Amino acid sequence: LTLAEMKREHPEALAPKELKPSTRHGPPKFTEQPVMNLVTSKNFVVANAVETILAAPKKLPEGAKDYLKKEDYGKVPKYLMHIKQDIDAEYQYIRQLQEQQAAERDVVHPLSDEERQHMLEGLKAKWEQVNTAYQAETHQTKLDTMGKMKRKEKNEAELMQIEKDIEKLSKKSIMVNTAM
Repeated sequence: LTLAEMKREHPEALAPKELKPSTRHGPPKFTEQPVMNLVTSKNFVVANAVETILAAPKKLPEGAKDYLKKEDYGKVPKYLMHIKQDIDAEYQYIRQLQEQQAAERDVVHPLSDEERQHMLEGLKAKWEQVNTAYQAETHQTKLDTMGKMKRKEKNEAELMQIEKDIEKLSKKSIMVNTAM
């Protein structure tokens, strides 16, 4: 039988055989008066402090473990060794990053003013040369062959690129990456 069947068919079998006597006596009777106006002159804070100071120290049970005699007493725990290794690895990684950044800073340096002027003059001369070739072809209004069209497009693209380079080199501070 299951519990549900037992409850349906034989509920008297589940009832307790005897009841424990009650330890509570219930609420006070209506006729009983509570004790009123009890006042004491005892200072409980001072009394507790004096009692604690004068009390004998508690005795340790005989089975108390002596932690000073443990085999690993005074040794660094394994989990702290792992944490220390992790911290050392992080410091190593940070040092490596700092060294890389220092090496990158050495690789990138500012372009000197005379180098910049020399490059600008070279670009302007190149622009003049490409522009002369372009001007020689622009008077032709009939671009009938593929070669003529390709040459014109190539010259236009080259002129635009040289102009962009001249514009970039016209800035005052230019950083050069010598790693490439």
